[in-house]
Amino acid sequence: MSPIDRRQFLQTAGAAAAGLAAQSDVRATSLEKSESASQARLFVGCCAISYSRSFRSGQLTMEDFIAKAVELRVDGVDMTVYFLKSTEPGYLANLRHLASKNGIAFSGAACGSNMVEADAAKRIQALEDIKKWIEATDRLGASHLRVFAGKLPAGATTDQAVGWSVEVMKAACDYAGRRGITLGIENHLGISQHADTLLEIIRRVDSPYAGINLDITHFIPTPATDGYAQIEACIPYATHTHIRHKFDSGELIDLDRVWQLFAKGGYKGYMSIEYENENEEPSTGVPKLVGELRKLCTKYSTV
Repeated sequence: MSPIDRRQFLQTAGAAAAGLAAQSDVRATSLEKSESASQARLFVGCCAISYSRSFRSGQLTMEDFIAKAVELRVDGVDMTVYFLKSTEPGYLANLRHLASKNGIAFSGAACGSNMVEADAAKRIQALEDIKKWIEATDRLGASHLRVFAGKLPAGATTDQAVGWSVEVMKAACDYAGRRGITLGIENHLGISQHADTLLEIIRRVDSPYAGINLDITHFIPTPATDGYAQIEACIPYATHTHIRHKFDSGELIDLDRVWQLFAKGGYKGYMSIEYENENEEPSTGVPKLVGELRKLCTKYSTV
């Protein structure tokens, strides 16, 4: 083959390869929009706060919790930051290394920062606090952090509270996004317990790094929208979950019905136990709930 022939061959082959790659990209994009986007991927997780009494009494450390996750055979753990010994880089790096050695993923971290503050200085402080926990989440190697909106202050309106939340959340998402971390507002403790208010915050923040840490327990039902309807409305924005047996009213939750909603919504992520049951110790209650969740994930997930 002459040099000219070789050049022509390479040019032709290159053009053909580029054409095939383009077709492949089109097929992949099409698949993502049609099939994969609607396929649920549900994983069993556990939140550290499920063992809050043991942490607070000093009987359990985060290292112990990672070992317990191995015993439970969960896919990932949510590292509630209240129980971290410190935010020193070395300590967080050791936890990350220990989890990796044991095949345990960090589904995320959870802090207690509130964004609904009438005082502008307090909103600045809330943002700085969230930034601190974003950095800790990054060092852990997790990609999700739970935050709270907060309770409505006396004399304030819901519209004002939404505006304050959006102000803090926008800036926090900009900061988190540079680290590839998503912030999930939990529907707990105040204005976020109404799905329409929570969704308004998410829509106004308008960031790919803003989502909902969807706790299936805490929505306040209305005559028009019960707990299940509000859960379903928020699933398209869900970036993490917390799972319990009961609504705040004490009514038992139909977990199979909830899993059907997540499967229908094509949710991809962790179904994380946040165990709170005064009538049974976590040592027996958590493994039982893990068993229930594993069956449901097997039933409704594509993995």
